[in-house]
Amino acid sequence: MSVTLRQAKREDIETIWKMQVEAFRGLLGKYQDYDLSPGAEGVDKVIARFEQPWTKYFFIEAEGTDVGVIRVVDKKDGSRKRISPLWIMEEHRGKGYAQAAILAVEELYGADNWCLDTIMQEKGNCYLYEKMGYHQTGKVEHINDRMDIVFYEKD
Repeated sequence: MSVTLRQAKREDIETIWKMQVEAFRGLLGKYQDYDLSPGAEGVDKVIARFEQPWTKYFFIEAEGTDVGVIRVVDKKDGSRKRISPLWIMEEHRGKGYAQAAILAVEELYGADNWCLDTIMQEKGNCYLYEKMGYHQTGKVEHINDRMDIVFYEKD
């Protein structure tokens, strides 16, 4: 599936935040991780990330519609580039947009030296990242009785 990445502007922050809260609502309800979930964040956290000089947010556009968002962190200092977060709106999931978005950011930033993390219990997420060439680092953070965060890298 083909997607276009459109870099977000400052005036897009509220839209990004509203999309993020909606996209992560289901996971927030399932895992009850009110301290870490993007679904529980206030707009101030999105503003703070947006203002980081090493961060860029991109709308993921498919067929003329914004289907999701991906944030790329690239400090340009040799450290790993990071995807955090990436989401596809619920009504657009299962169509290959997340995979296409990852390929698109790898085209922009290079295909190696990446990292990301996800909920270990979300097998579909783990499958996607492993299919894209990411491997688990062995680091796992226990968040609560329902969820753990697993860390990935791609060389």
